[in-house]
Amino acid sequence: MSFLGQVRKKALQANRRIVLPESFDERILRAVAEILKEKVAQPVLIGNPDRIMNDAKAYEISLQGARIVDPENFERFEVYVDKLVELRAKKGMTREEATKILRNDINFFGAMMVKMGDADGMVSGASSPTAKVLKAAIQVIGTKPGMKTVSSVFIMELSRFQETYGSTLVFGDCSVIPHPNAEQMADIACSSAETALSIANINPRVALMSFSTKGSATHECVDKVIEAGRILRERKVSFRFDDELQADAALVKSVGEIKAPLSDVSGNANVLIFPNLSAGNIGYKLVQRLAGANAYGPIIQGLAAPVNDLSRGCSMNDVVVLTAITSAQACTDCTFE
Repeated sequence: MSFLGQVRKKALQANRRIVLPESFDERILRAVAEILKEKVAQPVLIGNPDRIMNDAKAYEISLQGARIVDPENFERFEVYVDKLVELRAKKGMTREEATKILRNDINFFGAMMVKMGDADGMVSGASSPTAKVLKAAIQVIGTKPGMKTVSSVFIMELSRFQETYGSTLVFGDCSVIPHPNAEQMADIACSSAETALSIANINPRVALMSFSTKGSATHECVDKVIEAGRILRERKVSFRFDDELQADAALVKSVGEIKAPLSDVSGNANVLIFPNLSAGNIGYKLVQRLAGANAYGPIIQGLAAPVNDLSRGCSMNDVVVLTAITSAQACTDCTFE
């Protein structure tokens, strides 16, 4: 079964409450109508109910079954304000400031719904810059216990060369941290391995990528990758990994046997951790365009609850797919069949 088919099945099992704050966007409303049909999530919209339903009528779609929350008439609004003041107390947040934010910033309100247990995850970004979505998620929801780094992956579903590389690869980080240090790179590897197992349904074999394989070059950029590997060994992580691997050594068995014959993952890696955002972003786009791969993401990792960021050029189907992924992320006790 394809990656998308597996995710849809898991999301159907999960059927979690996912808030989509951008109810003024036609793509979001059309996606919510489809989400309701497919039952991959319980969608929650933020905004004025009359306006939302009038828009739905104009688009000739049904939103029956979707929950609509209006911050102006929300019974728990003052509780949310109290919580935001508490969360941002060290930054000097006042009740007046918190009230203004929650009345005017839909991403903060959506993130607070997740924080307060009124939703299980959030999908936003169709009309909001990534920075605004992540700011709300980080300041309100925060990171997972023991995790300091928020990062992202793309799930790459190959349509060609599957006999060589497998059907699914995980690429990280491709959209969040421009220049991760060694500890952040190790965090990205841990989060990406977890995503590979829980969302892509693959047993992670993680390669920390470089332009050097096992001492073929010396540079401070290579040193960072080696240090990230040392940190992972110190943490005694449960997944298979290796550091300082070039792309061909990580992916091609014959090359891996020559360049890194003692490696546990050389020639067989399926989770690729890039040394910086330029390499990751360029890498996933090259595979997407030149190899005809489907790229699903960015899937945000490291948060205490799932929040995912849409591209502002997204389609209605992109919203449906990312919502299904978010619903699947939110279900820690769901399993692949």
